[in-house]
Amino acid sequence: MLVHPQFDPIALQIGPLAIRWYGLMYLTAFLAFFLLGRRRLRQPQFARASGMQARDLEDLLFFGVLGVVLGGRLGYVLFYKPGYYLANPLEALEIWQGGMSFHGGMLGVIAATWLWSRRANLRFWNVIDFVAPLVPIGLAAGRLGNFINGELWGRPSTAAWAMVFPQAGDAIGRHPSQLYQFLGEGLLLFAVLWWYSSRPRPAGAVSGMFLVGYAGFRFAAEFAREPDAFLGTLTLGLTMGQLLCVPMFVFGTWLLVRAARA
Repeated sequence: MLVHPQFDPIALQIGPLAIRWYGLMYLTAFLAFFLLGRRRLRQPQFARASGMQARDLEDLLFFGVLGVVLGGRLGYVLFYKPGYYLANPLEALEIWQGGMSFHGGMLGVIAATWLWSRRANLRFWNVIDFVAPLVPIGLAAGRLGNFINGELWGRPSTAAWAMVFPQAGDAIGRHPSQLYQFLGEGLLLFAVLWWYSSRPRPAGAVSGMFLVGYAGFRFAAEFAREPDAFLGTLTLGLTMGQLLCVPMFVFGTWLLVRAARA
């Protein structure tokens, strides 16, 4: 049976300065957004459709980083541990202790993009449709960081590729669900969105495809991922991650239907 390699969470240390793998994954996500965005803006059809120029990416990225961090933390507090943080409000500020929510981060990015679009006097849907295909590589980097840290492990499995995660406190073979999410929500979703957005689409269509694609891949992967110990499974035996994907899927489907009728 495979055993998790137990990587050192610190990728590089220079004196007292320690650079962690997970921090590098965040950096990779932001760098991928910037480089892929610049590549697309060199093509007239994307610059014309979004109304953006290459110099706009730096400002948009700054707003996006704030959206990811603030939204991700606030989403974790509200979606996963509202009672705990209501009793310990100051701990909600302790981001270094861990605890981020993708769904909260997504809402944060949407809000940040809306604010930036207003500031730049550009149409929100044109900008967010430009942003959507640039996100999955960052999601892939994040899931790779989860795997390196040996966190968010999967449910017990007898598959040939099942892996023991010592951090789980047992010697049970488990799904390496972080890698499933790396492939689905990351690489496959990137390929789908990059292809789908390569042709002109009605406003909101690319964003709708992102929401439907992410919700589908995440919902499926959650069946292999161990539920959060403090939550377990909820309504209909679904996890919190799956429940949060339902409105994503519904809204994304509505965007695609609306685009098809445009």
